[in-house]
Amino acid sequence: MMASDLTPLRDDLVAESEALFTILDDITPAQWFLPTPSPGWTIADQVSHLAYFDDATLLSLVDPDRFRREAAELTSAGADFADRVAADHRGLTGEQLLDWFGPSRKALVTGYADVDPTARLPWYGPDMGVASSITARLMETWAHAQDIADTLGVRREATGRLRHVAYIGIRALPYTFRVNGLAVPDDPIRVELAGPDGETWSWGPAGAPDRVTGTALDFCLVVTQRRHRDDTGLTATGDTAEAWIAIAQAFAGPAGPGRERGPR
Repeated sequence: MMASDLTPLRDDLVAESEALFTILDDITPAQWFLPTPSPGWTIADQVSHLAYFDDATLLSLVDPDRFRREAAELTSAGADFADRVAADHRGLTGEQLLDWFGPSRKALVTGYADVDPTARLPWYGPDMGVASSITARLMETWAHAQDIADTLGVRREATGRLRHVAYIGIRALPYTFRVNGLAVPDDPIRVELAGPDGETWSWGPAGAPDRVTGTALDFCLVVTQRRHRDDTGLTATGDTAEAWIAIAQAFAGPAGPGRERGPR
């Protein structure tokens, strides 16, 4: 595999980043500290989370052994490490957060361009390939930007980049069951999603009795735990599909609490 093979994926990460920066550039100093749908987190917390884990991802690229040591230290104090990271940076202003997040994201994109694309990178969950790492950062950017957009009442346009979010949500199915202390099911699941441009995205055997169908946007909102599935048009057919969608998460770390029903 050549490094240039990952250029379109890196470009999509850059585009998703720019979409978020467009929102952040327009908010007032006071709005940084508005509570978001993520319990206990403000807009500032959402951004410090992205910046911190961008730096951590870059470390996994350039110094995997140091990343493992620091990750072990962070997680050894408990599974609530994301909340602790947020709490540690609550003294920063919006301007300071932008001065951190912007350069960190640029450095990470450059790091992805320089790293061996066949490398395996350590993370807080299973190790991952470089393409999966880029996809994970794109997914995280999109998901945290959704919380920020919901807080500000900003309606975002669905784009073809949702395919990356959907893909990592599907790939995370075995991890989702394991992190919830459940056996990984043997039954295959067919996922059929209506993409934002009218195309159909599909994964899994066409004849599988267990199926998940709906729009790509609704699926991505559910697997990133930004919406309760009952607040979307997503349909799950079959016991295995129902069990998965009830707990689906596209992110590493402990089992997510999900979101309560209700409008945003």
